[in-house]
Amino acid sequence: MLSNEIIFFAGFTVFIIGILALDLGLFSKKDHIVKFKEAAAWSAIWVLFALGFYILLDRQGHLIHDIQNYQDLERVVNTYMAGKVVLYPDDFERSLAVYRDTVSLEFITGYLLEYSLSVDNIFVIIMIFTSFGVREKYFKKVLFWGILGAILMRFIFIFVGAALIQTFAWVIYLFGGFLIYTGIKMFLERNQEEVIEPAKHPVVRMAAKWLRVYPRYVRNRFFVKKHEHWHLTPLFVVVMIIEFTDLIFAVDSVPAVFAVTQDPYIVFFSNIFAILGLRSMFFFLSNIVHIFHYLKVGLSVLLVFIGTKMIAHHWLSEIGFTTIHSLYVILGILGISIVASLLFPAKETAKATVSIHETSIEEKTPIEENIEHVKEELAKRLE
Repeated sequence: MLSNEIIFFAGFTVFIIGILALDLGLFSKKDHIVKFKEAAAWSAIWVLFALGFYILLDRQGHLIHDIQNYQDLERVVNTYMAGKVVLYPDDFERSLAVYRDTVSLEFITGYLLEYSLSVDNIFVIIMIFTSFGVREKYFKKVLFWGILGAILMRFIFIFVGAALIQTFAWVIYLFGGFLIYTGIKMFLERNQEEVIEPAKHPVVRMAAKWLRVYPRYVRNRFFVKKHEHWHLTPLFVVVMIIEFTDLIFAVDSVPAVFAVTQDPYIVFFSNIFAILGLRSMFFFLSNIVHIFHYLKVGLSVLLVFIGTKMIAHHWLSEIGFTTIHSLYVILGILGISIVASLLFPAKETAKATVSIHETSIEEKTPIEENIEHVKEELAKRLE
């Protein structure tokens, strides 16, 4: 007989697959440029889905680990929430209510944290599309398949990370130190203009060397058959680059959520909802993200805070610093960075730079020329 834990996770998986299938089959039949209003509507829908899941956890969160009695609850709390939840041995229902409140709060805090860190990912995705000359009407399709692959990679990354933390407690300190380093690095490099050189990108070089890559874009196709062989198109190479980029960002964002909760299911749920909302948020923020020029400062402070929290989690637990306090700090950091951006707008030169990147997509060197360049370079080396 299937446990409630398996049923809950299977139900969540079916829901996600259903939403993605609906999006792919019904809403993405025709490639088109996603306008601001459409992106805003979908962003709101994904946020509402996340809030709905928060309410579900607040009422049925015990089903995640199939908690049926006080012993089950105590085991789960000792495994994932040691020092966070006060249990009442003589009152199972009250203890269960406290647990559900904690689980739902951990989810929404982790979701907000992951969603915030995804903003930095948007900067990089904009540069990828610009550098590789992808036509704007194909953005949505590339992001859909890129995000689908990201979900599979996050699943592996999260549950391996959870296993490491459970087996080697010191790993959480390693994660914390890495996040502090990343936050400081992001702050120091906040004003540096990031550039992607397509011909030197490791994914492009790998594809040119080991895979059959057709030298030109073929509308919105990922594969094309030529001379009895199937070839990847440059558009599929861009999807691979999006996957590679998300993998790099996962190294920062996934450990950050482990600072909020060590329950791999909650980390996974919060990550997935944030990733699913990333595509619509990309179209929503891509043309206005330059307005929030202090956001990178806020994100760097956020990473340092989360890293410090991971390192000092025992001490913070002793003084009563809980998940709700973490949520307040995260909201405060993001709120201050947004308000500061609006009160102290960026200089006109900075805005002009962003505008050039936004309007020059069709003028950049297309990826097919870079594929040919890499092939020629590799051929010379082999001679």
